[in-house]
This record gives sequence, structure tokens and C-alpha cells, in this order.
Amino acid sequence: MTGNPFSPSAAVPSTRGQGGMNNYNGKILTRGSSQVRSRFVKKNGQCNVLFTNMDEKRRRYLADIFTTCVDIRWRYLLLIFCASFLVSWLFFGIIFFSVSLVHGDFEEQPMVKGDGMPCILHVRGFVGALLFSMETQTTIGYGWRCVTEECPVTVMTVVVQSIVGCIIDSFMIGTIMAKMARPKKRNQTLVFSKNAVIALRDGKLCLMWRVGNLRKSHIVEAHVRAQLIRSYVTAEGEFIPLEHMDLNVGYDEGTDRLFLVSPLVIIHEIDKDSPLYTLSRSDLEADDFEIVVILEGMVEATAMTTQFRSSYIAREVFWGHRFEPVIYEDQDRYKVDYARFHKTYEVPSTPHVSAKELEEVANLIPRSLSAFCYENEVALSCGEDEDDIFDAQVVGKERAEERKTSVSVDFQNMFQDTATMTSGSHSVMCVLDMDNNQMEFDILQTAIPLDPVSYKSEQDI
Repeated sequence: MTGNPFSPSAAVPSTRGQGGMNNYNGKILTRGSSQVRSRFVKKNGQCNVLFTNMDEKRRRYLADIFTTCVDIRWRYLLLIFCASFLVSWLFFGIIFFSVSLVHGDFEEQPMVKGDGMPCILHVRGFVGALLFSMETQTTIGYGWRCVTEECPVTVMTVVVQSIVGCIIDSFMIGTIMAKMARPKKRNQTLVFSKNAVIALRDGKLCLMWRVGNLRKSHIVEAHVRAQLIRSYVTAEGEFIPLEHMDLNVGYDEGTDRLFLVSPLVIIHEIDKDSPLYTLSRSDLEADDFEIVVILEGMVEATAMTTQFRSSYIAREVFWGHRFEPVIYEDQDRYKVDYARFHKTYEVPSTPHVSAKELEEVANLIPRSLSAFCYENEVALSCGEDEDDIFDAQVVGKERAEERKTSVSVDFQNMFQDTATMTSGSHSVMCVLDMDNNQMEFDILQTAIPLDPVSYKSEQDI
């Protein structure tokens, strides 16, 4: 049975490194197919990284206490909030109690000093001093306890406590407001598709994933980035545990900037500059890498920058799939069906070879001799049987000369050996023998129409 020259059976064997390790773009990977990589970035955007053996960690975190308080969990922030007030009330209460005790205000026969007035009126012990400290710092002012002019130390303590109370209030209110208004929470309404896909788009293999915004408020100046993370050993023997390689998502053309009103499909064209240039379907099933995707922009309501992250490991990338449409027109407006946001459908005509091998085959076959490839794509899209298509191509056509040459691996040498086949008015048709795993080239007359309408009418005759 014959078939598409770009089908899985026609694929050129993948480039492999020695020792069972994958070799992509000249880089030897260090993981085998049986090893599973720990996810570097979780699906919810959290980085799976733990810092250890940090010198002077506490001092450095305390030096940036505001950011530390904003980053910590709410339970810890509330604990610090309560503890700061309790400690300040207790500290100044001890001072008021000590001053009154030295002054002799708690004795049954008060010591006569000055005009005999106590330092703080109606304070008979530590509890009274603590209550006075709370009333002073919170400016409650019940009017029962008050400081007198008898003790200058007490007056100075009231002044200092008032200043400290304002500082604590300002710091805690600012921290809580900053924590509540963080743009990080805006990420909860931004979503990435659960899976990424690899399929043909405009004749080129592309890596694609989908991003959407669940709110009507826009993300201003939104743009996307993507990085491929994998470990490998350099030519000098240096081990790189996590190499970050950028995936171009349209930076040069400006297509990385999004108008994120409805869900969009982000496209990375797998070209010669892509780290995935030599990746085939079989390599994808055996490889172990991670693709980190990042969406950045400003929240429209606050003009604060936010960043949303997610990742796709190798088994979450579907080869030969496309995303189902989610936008449809309903009367005078467009509706988005988020029930289909993560759904994909399979495209059987997607070649299983890498982008590099696909480009090599496309370059070796002359453009003027692409009738077979064009009609084969039309046949696949129409769902017709491959045997019928090949029979229809042969019926009614007179073969001027037939010459077959088996192809193993090197397409270039084959074309050089059969250079005389393309001379004259003949065309070359590439035919894949699925049973014998061989590719053969037949010389045909250029009688195959390029117009699918005329071709179909010719079949009916």
C-alpha cells in the first residue's frame, strides 16, 4: 500500500546520541525515557524551587520587612499584627507601672513629693498601667485615667508611645492594603490550556497553546513569553541541570503582544532557530522537557503589573492536534464557550517527522513537481481512501518511462543519482511503500491537474 511521503513510516530515523541519550541540535540530554522530570513550574504558576543553605537569610529578609510581610501568608501577617500591638502596649505599660512604683503611688501612705499628686491618676497597679497604655496608644480616652505634671518621665513616655503607635498603625494598614491589592490575585481569572499541541499551520510545524481572560476588564499591554527547560551535557562535559532556551512567539513581528478580549492561540513556529527543530513525534514520546509559558501585563483597574505562569511537560504536548473553536457569532455579538477551552481534536494528516526533516524533504522535491503532495493533502482532507486516490492517479494516464529507485536514509544522494529523471516533460511522483518501508520515485507525465475541481471531475469520467 502506498501513502503520504510525510507520514510516520516515511520519517527519517531520528538523530540519537550514544548511550541512549537524546541529541537535539548538537546537545546531549542527560535523561532517558524512563526518567521523569520534576516540574519546574507548577500548573498554577508556583515555582517548584526550595532555597537552602542561605547565609544571613533572616537578616536579609528583615532588611526588607515590608516585602516580607506582603509575601507571607495571611495567618502569619495577622499574628504579627496582633503581636506588635500587644508587645507595644505591654512594653509601655511596664514603663508606666515602673515610674508609678518608684514614685510611690501604690503605697498606702503615699510619699509626699512636690504637691503630692501621683504620676498617673487612678492607676492602682499593673493592670491599671496596662489599661492606660492601651488608651494612650489607641487614643480611646475614657477620661478616667490621665497623666499628671508630677512626673516628666511619664509625659515623655506618653509622647513616645503616641509616635510609635502611629508608626505601627501606618505600617500595618499599608501592608494589609498592599497585600489585598496585589495584582497576583488577578491571575486567578487568567487561564492557560491544560495541554499544548503541535500541528501544521500554513505548511509549517507549530507549537501552540491557548490563553484566556475570564474577566471583562482587560489586561493592558499583555504579552507572552515561553522558554524550554531541559538538562544536558555540553561538548566540554559540563552538566547544565536546567538550561533555559527562549521560544520565539512572535517578538520580532510584534505578535507576542495580545489584545486579550477573547481566548487566543499562541503560536511558536518550529524553524531552524527553534530548540524543537529536530523533535519528531517519536522523540516527543521519549523526551523529557518542560515548556514554561508566561503572560505579563497591567491590570486595568490598578495599572499594576501582573504575571501569570504555567508549564507543559512532554507528555502534555499532543502531536497532531488542534484546539477546538470556542468563539461563535450569536446575533449581533460574539460568544465564547469556555467548555471547549481545553478541548483538542486530532489531525491525521500531520506529519510525524521533525520540522528539520520536513523542510529537507520539501527542499528536495521541486516545487513544480508537487502535484502529488497537493492532491494527497486534498484527499486526506476529504476523507477519501488512500488506495482509491492512488488508483485514480494512475487510471487514464500514460506512463512514458518508469524507473524506480529505493530510498533508505539520504534523500540528497538519491536525487543526485536520479537527476536525469526530471528532465524533459516528465514529473516525479514520490510513492511510499508501507509494506516494505521504502520510498520510490516514479516518472510520470505532467498530466495531473493542480485544480482540485478539475481533478475531481476527471475522476468521475
